[in-house]
Amino acid sequence: MKAHILTFAILLLILQPLAAQNGETFLQFEGGEGVGKGKHVVLVAGDDEYRSEESMPMLAKILSERFGFKTTVLFPIHPESGDVVPNYQNNIPGLEHLQSADLMIMLIRFRELPDEQSQYIEDFLMAGKPVIGLRTSTHAFFYQKNKESKFAKWDWMSKAPGWERGFGQRIFGETWVNHHGVHGKEGTRGLIDGVDQNNEHPILRGVTDIWGPSDVYGIRHLPESANVLVQGQSTAELDPNSELIWEKALMPIAWTKPYQLEGGKQGMAFASTMGASLDFQSEGLRRLVINAAIWLMGMEEAIDPEMNVDFVGTYEPTMFGFDTFRKGMRVSDFK
Repeated sequence: MKAHILTFAILLLILQPLAAQNGETFLQFEGGEGVGKGKHVVLVAGDDEYRSEESMPMLAKILSERFGFKTTVLFPIHPESGDVVPNYQNNIPGLEHLQSADLMIMLIRFRELPDEQSQYIEDFLMAGKPVIGLRTSTHAFFYQKNKESKFAKWDWMSKAPGWERGFGQRIFGETWVNHHGVHGKEGTRGLIDGVDQNNEHPILRGVTDIWGPSDVYGIRHLPESANVLVQGQSTAELDPNSELIWEKALMPIAWTKPYQLEGGKQGMAFASTMGASLDFQSEGLRRLVINAAIWLMGMEEAIDPEMNVDFVGTYEPTMFGFDTFRKGMRVSDFK
């Protein structure tokens, strides 16, 4: 009996520090009943413009509360203040949670993480596990300080053999090209019927309308292996009812693509160039990403066009922009 008590006490000592970090260095939602029961999704926020620190917790709560997934949200945290600081590019603690993850969702931009943090991302991808990249994840990494890092090949302008145009190109099929739409003045309308052969794809079930105020990104380097699901057109104003600018070419805004690292297993990625926190006010975009998450984990039969993708609690996203993030925010403020 005493041995059992001692073992339990040791376990408590081990687990208490991790539990104490929930709300300090990461957010975790345990999930429960639903299609996602027993599955773990890690969502990585880390961009300095599109308020991923707002959108990733929102998606995590929907996935957990409505679908049963255990979810963990990671943030860019300034090591001195402990605040969530989106433009601090060198620290996203908690990436070790990827060791137990079944899916990673990321919205990051121009990060240069310590090698020990990046290693968890590489290990996850070497295992061929599925990944979702949103908006600026096409240019997720930018190495300016530690150019001798083994991960410097992830740089969005990389010329390393096999890693030309970096992590975004290798994993998601594209790097940063340009603002095809006028940034801050034109929005994006998703054309669901724009790719005829994919109208019945499981990821599109129930998706009837997509609009967001972030502009259309230019796409130039998608490989043949990419399967485009949704095309995007610029809208004349930041208004879902504004006219489409048909003088502009259509650009892919959502696609799937297989990936594989050297010596690793093949995996599948889903990417969308939408993803600003304001974009997720669109039910269609939320449904698209949640459908993609379920499909990537091999459960397409569970994708119901009537699934509830409503917000859990309130969601009040702020306008995108550089250095416009809410200052002095702690991880617990995003619960």
